[in-house]
Amino acid sequence: MAVTPASDAFIAPEINSFGQSFRDYNAESERQKSVEEFYRLNHINQTYDFVKKMREEYSKLNRVEMSIWECCELLNEVVDDSDPDLDEPQIEHLLQTAEAVRKDYPNEDWLHLTALIHDLGKVLLLPKFGGLPQWEVVGDTHPLGCAFDEAIVHHKYFKENPDHNNSSYNSKYGIYSHGCGLENVMMSWGHDDYMYLVAKENGSTLPQAGLFIIRYHSFYPLHKSGAYEHLMNKEDEENLKWLQIFNKYDLYSKSKVRIDVEKVKPYYLSLIDKYFPEKLIW
Repeated sequence: MAVTPASDAFIAPEINSFGQSFRDYNAESERQKSVEEFYRLNHINQTYDFVKKMREEYSKLNRVEMSIWECCELLNEVVDDSDPDLDEPQIEHLLQTAEAVRKDYPNEDWLHLTALIHDLGKVLLLPKFGGLPQWEVVGDTHPLGCAFDEAIVHHKYFKENPDHNNSSYNSKYGIYSHGCGLENVMMSWGHDDYMYLVAKENGSTLPQAGLFIIRYHSFYPLHKSGAYEHLMNKEDEENLKWLQIFNKYDLYSKSKVRIDVEKVKPYYLSLIDKYFPEKLIW
């Protein structure tokens, strides 16, 4: 499925809205300090057993019934503490990303919708979804059940994670085998896995590449550094191509350019109707 972007394609800027390089986790600022503290908690507490428990709990989908657009509006209440590039309500980022993708890939409507909904799982931060702490919801994701690769940001904090010294989990493959497929790998719990679960269980007709983007868009050790490629199968390799296209927009379309929500809303409502039921269980 080779697709060429529009001729006036989106060009990634060099700096974020704070005047610093994107995903610069070493820049000195108060926000950077809070980001590092976030990753300290995340890396210490996200264990294989913890993730297994969270997956079981949230797979019940017994909290809320609402539409995709209602969830988009709910996300206005969320700010992601793990993101060094963004301090605006999430719906702004969703629409910035979706509109940038739409401009460059006008015929891939599934990719426009995927861009809109990729972060909806961040509603886990809100009380009606359990009011989870930030370290259980946002930030980069990584596999559990095998060694923590050094490509993971703030890797040093894994020394305090119980799995770090568990001989079943601390080798290159751990409990997995070569080419086992990412669908068989336990990823750290967060908004990616939750939104994937919601989409899949509610019968979304998004193509597999769209579901892959939702589930692994925060898996930066893989799509930025090439870590854990030994766990991928052929289908993962094909889907990763789309994730890497998407990632440019997800990361770099965070800007101060405001989106006219009411103007673009009818288009995205039509896509939601095409790929999702009217109401979903969350």
